[in-house]
Amino acid sequence: MDDADRARFEERVRGLCARGEHSAAATAIVRDYGPEILGFLMALHRDPVEANDAFAEVAEGVWRGLPSFAWESSVRTWVYAIARNSVRHRQRDAARRRRRVANQTDSFFEGMVQKVRTETTPFLRTEKKTRLQALRDALPEEDRMLLVLRVDRGLAWNDVARVVSQDEGPPLDAAAVAQEGARLRKRFQLVKDRLRELAKREGLTE
Repeated sequence: MDDADRARFEERVRGLCARGEHSAAATAIVRDYGPEILGFLMALHRDPVEANDAFAEVAEGVWRGLPSFAWESSVRTWVYAIARNSVRHRQRDAARRRRRVANQTDSFFEGMVQKVRTETTPFLRTEKKTRLQALRDALPEEDRMLLVLRVDRGLAWNDVARVVSQDEGPPLDAAAVAQEGARLRKRFQLVKDRLRELAKREGLTE
């Protein structure tokens, strides 16, 4: 999905929400953004089972949160922020009970969540079998997240800042977003330099 397609999709989702069709909007979000969100969770968790459980939580968060979404960012950025918060929560409580979307949503939505998980996970397992990917996986979580959001997903720096920094508190104001974006750009450059050094050491580049 390119930028134009995303813009049209976001408008369609907004239209559905404006008409009160939040179930249809949430299903569309999971269908269209679900594979890349699951890939993001795979990159951070490294464990497919954990990532799939987290994806179910993200889907539930979309379902529950969409009626009150304030449209202060794109839907895509908002979903990534939900995914990032899910990672934080699971790290804080590794023993938390596994949760299910079933019985809290409608059956069609639950089916879409399962469809995305089933179709996306095998591809991601194959995709990770490269030496360069192994170098990325060895990086700290925040560095891996920066690479996924900026390089793999192409998010603008302000959106990366919102995803990385947003927790359960109020949204960052424009000045705070700009400041965090500048910090992340500097860290991103350090991460790229480190990866180049590791790749050269492994004989992956000249």
